[in-house]
Amino acid sequence: MKKPELLCPAKGIDELKTAVVYGADAVYIGGETFSLRAKAKNFTKDEIAEGIGFAHERGVKVHVTANILAHDRDIEDACRYFEEMRELKPDAFIIADPGMFMIAKEVCPEIDRHISTQANNTNYMTYRFWADMGAKRVVAARELSMAELRDIRERIPASLEMECFIHGAMCISYSGRCLLSNYLTGRDANRGECTHPCRWRYRLFAEDRPGEDGTDGSEEISGFALEEETRSGEYFPVFENERGTYIMNSRDLCMIEHIPELIDAGIDSFKIEGRMKTALYVACVTRTYRTAIDDYLESPDKYMARLEWYKEEIGKCTTRNFTTGFYFGKPDSDGQIYDNNTYVTDYTYLGHAEEIGEDGSFILYQKNKFSVGDEIEIMRRSGENTVCTVLSIVNEDGESQESAPHPGQRIKVMLSSFPEEYDILRRKAG
Repeated sequence: MKKPELLCPAKGIDELKTAVVYGADAVYIGGETFSLRAKAKNFTKDEIAEGIGFAHERGVKVHVTANILAHDRDIEDACRYFEEMRELKPDAFIIADPGMFMIAKEVCPEIDRHISTQANNTNYMTYRFWADMGAKRVVAARELSMAELRDIRERIPASLEMECFIHGAMCISYSGRCLLSNYLTGRDANRGECTHPCRWRYRLFAEDRPGEDGTDGSEEISGFALEEETRSGEYFPVFENERGTYIMNSRDLCMIEHIPELIDAGIDSFKIEGRMKTALYVACVTRTYRTAIDDYLESPDKYMARLEWYKEEIGKCTTRNFTTGFYFGKPDSDGQIYDNNTYVTDYTYLGHAEEIGEDGSFILYQKNKFSVGDEIEIMRRSGENTVCTVLSIVNEDGESQESAPHPGQRIKVMLSSFPEEYDILRRKAG
């Protein structure tokens, strides 16, 4: 069986390093322009250079997104941008717009070009077109089923790689090409400025209607059903509770239980969504999928025996609950979350260990509050989670303190167990 690439997201240099050390084969990042995650921290030119150097030293590739749908006013800057990127030598660009593709091909033909999911890649002729244009890889539209992906794989050149999303947030719009944000706020999702109105709460105003049981409605939940005029009796339920309704809010994609099917379909790269997420999320998802892929390739029986561990670990990530998306047919109502748009967060990210001393103390750029005596967890790259106690906290002036309440503080920490460099520290919520 061919080993697929595990491709992980990074919003900044800390997340890139985390993805690399926790098992990514490749990391995708965005620069300060031309990326579809304008609200992410993103990377300066110097940070891109640092990230590429760090990854390449460890045998990991870096893909740079340039996947906006460009306007004329973008073209001149795009030419300069690709000239800058040529000096930094990323392994690939992720591009959606044909004009941007042609600029990258002309300016830096030696760097691979991957076609973004934003390009609506839903049939084998589209894949063949991009192969003829010189693309190395095409990212499949998230609307495709496993059966469609198998069929495409059989009908395209063996040299053309196929990349598929296997985990992360889903978009209500076709291949992510949404106009709702632009319409409501003037911020264009296709230029990286999406305000995520599909996650917003909407208030319903409607007259009373009979409930399903023939009564005047429900005491527990109010709302109405939409009915298209030529489809009498076919309802799309829209529910509302005291908090409102979230009619466009999707669950998150999770394919951790379906690694065998993904590999058997011939998918070359498994992509995790999350260029807005923390290092804790990146570490958790990367480590779990890395372990699951390696276990399956070593022994399918080993993979099956550890399914509950994968599910438990992936459940510790920030999530909106899970769905398998369109992989096994059109999602039913279980693919949506109508009552809220909030993430489930079981663990708080404290930071990662740096500059480990001989006595086991280490430097931490603290992300969230914790105190001496707290029970926390060391999330190790090996897959082990070590529960330990905070023994001491010392600030930059050498003064002991009972807690670290201010995010961003550089502190020296001692735990009852020793971490290794880049180990993630987290605390269970509640």
